[in-house]
Amino acid sequence: MTRWGIISTARINRLLLAGARASERVEVVAVASRGGARAERYARTHGIERAHGSYESLLADPDVEAVYISLPNGLHVEWSIRALEAGKHVLCEKPLTRRAREAEEAFDAADRAGRLLMEAFMYRHNPQTMRVKELVDGGALGRLQLVRSAFSFTASDPQDVRLLEELDGGSLMDVGCYCVSASRLLAGEPERVYGEQLLNAAGVDLRFAGTMRFPGGVVAQFDSGLVLPDRAELEAVGDEGSIFLADPWHCRKPVIQLRRGGHVEEIRLEPQDSYRLELENLSDAIQDEAEPLLGRGDAVAQARAIEALYRSAEEGAPVSLFS
Repeated sequence: MTRWGIISTARINRLLLAGARASERVEVVAVASRGGARAERYARTHGIERAHGSYESLLADPDVEAVYISLPNGLHVEWSIRALEAGKHVLCEKPLTRRAREAEEAFDAADRAGRLLMEAFMYRHNPQTMRVKELVDGGALGRLQLVRSAFSFTASDPQDVRLLEELDGGSLMDVGCYCVSASRLLAGEPERVYGEQLLNAAGVDLRFAGTMRFPGGVVAQFDSGLVLPDRAELEAVGDEGSIFLADPWHCRKPVIQLRRGGHVEEIRLEPQDSYRLELENLSDAIQDEAEPLLGRGDAVAQARAIEALYRSAEEGAPVSLFS
């Protein structure tokens, strides 16, 4: 059993807490907020043993082995490093950062502390995602040619942290990062990217559309939005067939449509809680019983791709990643 603490009282916590309650290998023992009263209320509401009125207080708690960081994007690296330096293992909510240099710095801190750091792309732990990867790598589609994906919703509160530039908000950071991650999972690391964004008055991308060119001529296209209807889909197209997912990110109804030769085969999987699976993966790794699914290489490459996409959108021209 690994004892966890949560830094912040963000809404996303409810999904992680449900995953923790469903596991016999994970126990959430503490939560921290910027004020003691809020932390106490949150702890009572969610049945958490203890509350801390500051993040520093939680990091000093000797009973906490690992922390989940669900702070706004712009605070991820700072508090990941502070937690690691305090001797805690860290699961940091995605995206860790939009800057490859910062991702390297965070993992350098993990190495110095002898602790584990993992970026929390929960969908990567789901059996649906792993099955899609197996099908593509196994040649079920022939040679991969195209990856297409989308993730969007409407953020209506102007004070939503996802709409604030100073906290690294934006649609690419919040939901488009899933599309980038899945494209990389299936096609490798992009060689060249091109991005277009629509900014609000605060300089945050409300819509982002990207094209990524991968080795072997594979092209990935995606769009993300904070001012669009709820949309979530992923399609991988090869020269002999295609795969389509209508629920690629939350994986609540895991069904893989395999389309070949004019026929559609539906591969149905049992639903699994992605948040439970990512917590158990890192908990097992902390106990030396597994390897973390996601580590330095993936996080740095993810940040590098996002950084290049933003640079392309700002400059209005394609950006090569390995020139």
